[in-house]
Amino acid sequence: MTGPHSDEPGGEVAEHLGRLLEDDPADLYENAPMGYLSTLPDGRIVKVNRTFCAWTGRLPADLLDTRFQDLLTAGGRVFHETHMVPLLRMQGAVREIAIDLQRIDGSVLPCLLNAVELRDDTGRPVLVRATLFEATARRRYERELLAAQRLAEESEARSRTVQKVVFDLAAATSEEDVAVVIVQRSREVMKARGAALVLVDGEADDPQALPVLRPVRSEGLSRELLRRLRGAAGSRLALELAQGVRSILLDARLRGDQPELAAAMGEAGIDELVVVPVSADSKRLGVLVMALGDGSPEGLISLHEPGARRVMPPSEVDLLYTLGRQAGQALERVRLHEEMVRAGERSTFLLEAARLMAGAADVEETVERLAELAVSRLADVCIIDLVTEHGMHRPAARHRDPGRQHLVDRLRAYRLPVQAGGHPGLLALREGRTQWVREFDEQRLTAMTLEGIHRETVRKLCLRSVVSVPMAIEGRRLGVLSFGADKHRQPFSAADVEMAEQLALQLSQVVDKAQRFEFEERTSHTLQDSLLPPAPPQLPGLRTAVRYVAATQGVDVGGDFYDVVRLEHGLVGLSVGDVVGHDITAAAIMGQLRSVYRSQMVDQLTPGVLIDRLQGGWELFGLQRMATALFGLLDPASGELRLASAGHLPPVLCVGGTAQFLPVRPTRMLGAPPAEGPTAEWVGVLPVGATLLLFTDGLVESREADIDAGLDRLLEVVGRSCSSDPDELCDRLLGELAGEHRADDIALLALTRV
Repeated sequence: MTGPHSDEPGGEVAEHLGRLLEDDPADLYENAPMGYLSTLPDGRIVKVNRTFCAWTGRLPADLLDTRFQDLLTAGGRVFHETHMVPLLRMQGAVREIAIDLQRIDGSVLPCLLNAVELRDDTGRPVLVRATLFEATARRRYERELLAAQRLAEESEARSRTVQKVVFDLAAATSEEDVAVVIVQRSREVMKARGAALVLVDGEADDPQALPVLRPVRSEGLSRELLRRLRGAAGSRLALELAQGVRSILLDARLRGDQPELAAAMGEAGIDELVVVPVSADSKRLGVLVMALGDGSPEGLISLHEPGARRVMPPSEVDLLYTLGRQAGQALERVRLHEEMVRAGERSTFLLEAARLMAGAADVEETVERLAELAVSRLADVCIIDLVTEHGMHRPAARHRDPGRQHLVDRLRAYRLPVQAGGHPGLLALREGRTQWVREFDEQRLTAMTLEGIHRETVRKLCLRSVVSVPMAIEGRRLGVLSFGADKHRQPFSAADVEMAEQLALQLSQVVDKAQRFEFEERTSHTLQDSLLPPAPPQLPGLRTAVRYVAATQGVDVGGDFYDVVRLEHGLVGLSVGDVVGHDITAAAIMGQLRSVYRSQMVDQLTPGVLIDRLQGGWELFGLQRMATALFGLLDPASGELRLASAGHLPPVLCVGGTAQFLPVRPTRMLGAPPAEGPTAEWVGVLPVGATLLLFTDGLVESREADIDAGLDRLLEVVGRSCSSDPDELCDRLLGELAGEHRADDIALLALTRV
């Protein structure tokens, strides 16, 4: 079509535009920017435009009488029959149906289809007219949009997962709590068949050491598989942990390099192990292991092709790495909390142990009570060996479980087995330093036990960790303190070992002090037995009884003494006395004085002459302390009695139920400057049936009462208790006058004339 101004500039453009607008509509159909086609109700193409032919790469002749659904992909054919055709039948038209054409070269062309169904007057479908628009760019945009949406959803899901893990870990108070959270959450994230949290005991960063892997919690993973994994890592554990999140695939290479691990994975139906390092502040604490396989955890059929290598997306790796770090930080937190709790418990334990040891009566009771306390707080087994003058002695062996006490009781008989050179207690005693067995294995068991019952007994204890600490004071070996933890308890930590060493130091001081005290006590008893005279001899016409009761403070022997001496002509020498002081020196002087007294009685001196001679030769005798004494000379046949006192309390005479002090006038104490003139003697007769009582002041002296009150009390008890049996009298006096706490020794000499 030509406009009125075609001769003006720009008229050619307008003329060309007019011609285009006047083109044949058929040309517009054939070259339209979309595909046109008409089909019969069964899908056979009866008309198609050139654009559609170009899209498919086919000629019109090739397309006519071809079914439209045969030009679609396999999925498109299914969709055509199940969705598009039914919609056309119901609605008569469909709009923007996404469908994929398959070109002649096999490539796929995404399209959007609009179609209407033409029907005759009876409503029977006769023709379908369809329009297709190329949707490659749109499909790409949709895919990008979906990918972005999917990434956003995954990111949100990861954030929710991390938030849940952080929330759950915040409530964890133990390693087991942390393990439950991290194992369950990681299985959910990875849809894993199994998972386990395995921690490292020891220094994972030390290439020389072989750290011990300790499974804390395992779900769906056997300990055998974890053991094989540990064996595969070997001494390269530090390098393995440093590699970050990694996969171990069950492939030909693994079967060749690690056949045992590969066999364990195959038996468990596992195709892949995902290993996630668990760390905190660059400190490697362990690994999180997850098992993936063809079968889902619920046993459903997997959609993954068997043997296909699964590519772990970076977002998944980042999530697992984050979970490992969160688990590590939670572990460090609970460990710090547990260590604070244990530190408080250790302090309380040491204080309680100190109070216990301070209140124990002797070494045997101390170690027995300490062993019982140790198994209630620190260990499953506590054994204490002491070095004695007769060799090694095992006074205490305790087990936390009363049902297993018989096992450690059986070990008492073996003491420290010298033949087993690897015994930690024996090594601690020999080397003078703590022996810490972090992990107890069969090799260690063989080295420290004797073959037979001893080894089997130790094996039944199921020990996991052992600590033996030597006890010594100033280089003197006192014994060894040993603790054992079984497989149900965590192995001993460095803090536990330090506490054991502190406990051993405390016990060493107590044992040293107790042994010294026991030695002094034995020495004092031996000295007392050697200084005190033997039992009184059998004397015709007399019944005699003697008693010696030591004070309750200080050593068990002092300066009190008694003596009964058989002399010529049937005479009997009597003496009782008290050397000043209550110690070993007083006991020694008492023994010297008794020896000097007996040597002087050879001449059968009267008591007064004896005192004068002792006073005059006190310095010559070398006696360094003063003493009181009462000497007597008795003729049992006639009853004649002579008594003299050197500053000593008077004796008691009991006749016919009446008790009285004999009026023996004392002279100065032995060792004091002699008095002028000879010592006065009391001379009288001891009637038949009468009882004479000689005693030291410990019987009547008291911090709560005056000595006169004690003397009055003595007369009252003697008058009430006196009989023909002097032993009964002595027992009654000690029972009524000597209390549980005595400040001074008591010596008694009672004799009855019959």
